[in-house]
Amino acid sequence: MSTDPYHAVQQEVQASLQNAATLRASYMRIRSTAREDSEELIWARNELKATLAALEADLEDLEESVNVVESTGARLFGLEESEVIERRRYVGHVRREIENMRAEVEGRATGQRSRPSSMVGPSGRVPEATMPEDEDAQAEWAKQEQQMIIRQQDETIDSIAGTLNTLHEQAGLMGQEIGEHVEMLDDLERGVDRSEAKLSTAMRKMRNFIRQTEETKSGWCITVLIIILMALLLAVILV
Repeated sequence: MSTDPYHAVQQEVQASLQNAATLRASYMRIRSTAREDSEELIWARNELKATLAALEADLEDLEESVNVVESTGARLFGLEESEVIERRRYVGHVRREIENMRAEVEGRATGQRSRPSSMVGPSGRVPEATMPEDEDAQAEWAKQEQQMIIRQQDETIDSIAGTLNTLHEQAGLMGQEIGEHVEMLDDLERGVDRSEAKLSTAMRKMRNFIRQTEETKSGWCITVLIIILMALLLAVILV
């Protein structure tokens, strides 16, 4: 069975599409408040264009993988025809999203000159009837951006919670190891105390033995001296 590269490329496309949606929401928010020639709006527009260009390149790779499956045969990759149709629909959906976002950016970049003349009043301004639609679109994009920020915050909180749980488990393991080491030190201290007591007893016995030995030697010396003295007295008397 051949290797199907679709899922790997599809994950990259989906990540790029989400990034482009975030940039589009930011661009719409900036566009609703900033002037046309503001640096912030120009930067947001260029950033969104670059992201769309990269997304379109990834989409071409994704479409190429779908073409390979269609030309080779879905069975060869272990796929059903419905799966191939669903992939083709996904490619078309992403392409439409790219085209819509690019149309918004390019339409705004050209300014009001790109609007049809039927939508422009005698004074050169857009009729007020079109303003609610723009406001609704901006409100919708602002709502989507807020929801996306909330989801990102939830993901960050979940990540922090996972990190804290990991630290808690590690702290528990460290506490358990410290407790084991404390027990080992207590056992070692008790062993040292017992050894010290035995050593003290042995030293006391040794001192008693030495003292007894010294006393015994002194008695023998006195006895020998008395015998010698008596022998000298007898020798003197006899002489």
